Amino acid sequence: MTALWTSEEIARATGGTASVSFEASGVTFDSREVQFGDLFVAMPGTVQDGHQFVAGAFASGAAGVLVSQSVDGPHVLVDDVFAALQALGRAARDRTSARIVGVTGSVGKTSTKEALFAALDRCAPGKVHRSVKSYNNHTGVPLSLARMPRDSEYAVLEMGMNNAGEIAALTRQVRPHVTIITAIAPAHIENLGSEEAIADAKAEIFQGLQPGGIAILPNDTPHRDRLLKAARRHAGQIVTFGSGDADLHAIHAVTADGGGSLISAVLLERELTFTISLPGEHWVSNALAVLAAVEVLGADVARAGLALADMGGLKGRGERHHLPIEGGEILLIDESYNANPASMAATLKSLGQERDVTRRIAVLGPMRELGSYGQALHAGLAPDVRGAQVDQLILIGDDMRPLAEKVVGIIPMDLVASVEEATDSLMRILRPGDAVLVKASNSVGLAKLVERVAKDLPCST
Repeated sequence: MTALWTSEEIARATGGTASVSFEASGVTFDSREVQFGDLFVAMPGTVQDGHQFVAGAFASGAAGVLVSQSVDGPHVLVDDVFAALQALGRAARDRTSARIVGVTGSVGKTSTKEALFAALDRCAPGKVHRSVKSYNNHTGVPLSLARMPRDSEYAVLEMGMNNAGEIAALTRQVRPHVTIITAIAPAHIENLGSEEAIADAKAEIFQGLQPGGIAILPNDTPHRDRLLKAARRHAGQIVTFGSGDADLHAIHAVTADGGGSLISAVLLERELTFTISLPGEHWVSNALAVLAAVEVLGADVARAGLALADMGGLKGRGERHHLPIEGGEILLIDESYNANPASMAATLKSLGQERDVTRRIAVLGPMRELGSYGQALHAGLAPDVRGAQVDQLILIGDDMRPLAEKVVGIIPMDLVASVEEATDSLMRILRPGDAVLVKASNSVGLAKLVERVAKDLPCST
């Protein structure tokens, strides 16, 4: 098996010095994730320094470490570990012949990245690389590049941002052949000030496009023309997806058995009827973006459609748990990883479309990084809650009070102070046939609620 990196290659890429020869089969900067044969990157930190975990990394089987101070064990010594990681990422990008897709957007970027990975992996099994988790920032992107196997045929890399200029720096590292912007929504509006500024920041992804590269962007956004203008400066081809006059659009999309969608779509060069397993209109849009990328890459869209039919929900991003309870079961929809106004509206609408349920319950926590817009945007969820025909609402924290005030007396509701109280409130009322949506920004910690309900829900013996 060919090594991902040899110590000589690491030293050459980073300008460092190898203590001995070694080979690494993986790269990580999280000592808890070290697997046998990995290169552990001892990143500096504001709270803890990665050099403190070198001994533990070796104990977990690390083949070598990337450090800025001498240590016992195989290592490459560099002046600056973070700069060295970036250099290793650049070296990985320079040596690959893979076709690379960069993905960003205010909502749906991780889900779309995972769906595109599944679609391309169906076309080229074992030859597709992707960023894992949400490794999409100034440290995650070079790490994801450094992890790319040298024989990859495709790579799908996610790019995120909190401020203007961040995606520009990331896309110049990734140098994608194809870029996707999934959607524009008021995520990070606290930092950027307006949706127009958010659109401009997302459009920075086009700056890294390779000559003749392809920009894929949403048709169903008031900022479409703004994105088009930015794309024309860098892209050799622009493809739109969505409804109306989009290049890729659904002729029809209906709810399929099992809760997903059966879609007939017009692609660039053909029509395709396929099923996507995940429910919600937002997934119809995600699927069109995925198929646009597959088609422009010249891969097999029919195989990609089969992969979309087989996809399961992602942890914290729509994973569906059918949990036994005395007398039947409940459906727990885990959307605990992130939330902004667009994703809240989309998932609430999907909850309202759930079939064969007796009650719809929504457990909602705050949306972060909305700044002075937060009160109005939280209150603005009220029509979505009512439209979803929610039977019981559990809201967490003072940030949700504006929404509570909009639905009080209309929908039975608990406004609680913590995730623990929300969990207790939910556990008291659950009964067979309930569909429960759990959604908030990741920092709220609603994943703990999902774990406890899955573990402690009483069921018949």
